[in-house]
Amino acid sequence: PSSDSKAEAEPPAKARQGKAIASPAVRRMARENDINIAEVSGSGKKGRVLKQDIEAFKSGDQKAQTTTDSQPSQKTATTGGTRTEAIRGVKAAMAKQMMSSVSTIPHFTYADEFDVTELIALREKLKEQYKEKGIRLTVMPFFIKALSLALKEFPVMNAQVNEDCTEITYFDDHNIGMAVDTKIGLLVPNVKQVQNKSIIDVANEVTRLTQASREGKLPQADMKGGTISISNIGVIGGTVATPIINKPEAAIVALGKVQELPRFDANGNVVARKIMTVSWSGDHRIIDGGTIARFNKLWQEYLEDPTSMLVNMV
Repeated sequence: PSSDSKAEAEPPAKARQGKAIASPAVRRMARENDINIAEVSGSGKKGRVLKQDIEAFKSGDQKAQTTTDSQPSQKTATTGGTRTEAIRGVKAAMAKQMMSSVSTIPHFTYADEFDVTELIALREKLKEQYKEKGIRLTVMPFFIKALSLALKEFPVMNAQVNEDCTEITYFDDHNIGMAVDTKIGLLVPNVKQVQNKSIIDVANEVTRLTQASREGKLPQADMKGGTISISNIGVIGGTVATPIINKPEAAIVALGKVQELPRFDANGNVVARKIMTVSWSGDHRIIDGGTIARFNKLWQEYLEDPTSMLVNMV
C-alpha cells in the first residue's frame, strides 16, 4: 500500500509521532501560544492540525481527549473543572425579584408547629370519594382556603405598600400564590378570589396551575395579581425555612414536611401526632410580631380543627 493510504488508515493521533501536518498560519498560532505543535492531535484530513485543534489544546480540552483515545481501557479523573453559563429566563427573573425583595423589604420570620392529624384524616376520608369525580384533593386546598378565612379577620396580611412606604393598599380579593418547583425554575401562580371559592373549587385550580406550570404552559395572567404566597418546601423534605417575600406582597409562609412525632394528649399520655412546622416571613413595615402571631393562631385553629373551618365558610 502507498504511504498516502497508510496515513489515511492511521488515527489522527499518529500524526504527533512525526512532523505535524499544518499550514503556516496554524504553526504561527501554535508558536504564539508556546505550544509544541507535534503534541497536538489533528482533526483534519490525514491528521492535519487545524486552528480549532490549537484552541482545544490551549484550553486543555484536547489533552483529556488524547489520553482517552490512546488508552481507551483507562478512565481519566478530571479535577478543578468549571462551567460558566448565563442566568436567563425564569431563573433570571427570580434572581432579580428576590434581590429587590430583600434589599427593599425589612423581613422578619415567625415559626410555629401545627398538629395536622385531623386535617390529614379528613383529607384521606374524602380523597377517594372526589377522585371518582376527577378531583385531586390534596391538603394544599385546605391550607389555601383556611388562609383566606384568616385573612378576613386580618386584612393587613393581604395588603401592600408603595415603594416609598407612604401608602398601604388593602385587597378585597385573596389571590393566594403557591410556589411550584419546575424544570425551568420556581414559579408562583396564584389562585384568584379564594374568598369566593369552595375547597373543591380551590382544589381544581391547584391542579390546573400545577400542571400548567410543570408543562411550561402557564398563562401570564396566573402569575400576576398575587396578594400573599405559600411555599410548600415539605414536599421535598425541609422542616423549617426563612422564605423571601414575593414582592410587592407583605407576607409568605413555608410549609415544612409532616412528621409523625410523640406528643402529650389531654390526659398526659404520649401519642403519635402528625406535626408540621410553618415558617412566616413578614414585611415589618406594616406587620408586627403580635399581628402575625394572632393571625397564624387563627389559621392554625382552622387547620387543626377542620370542622371549625367548614362552619366559617360561606
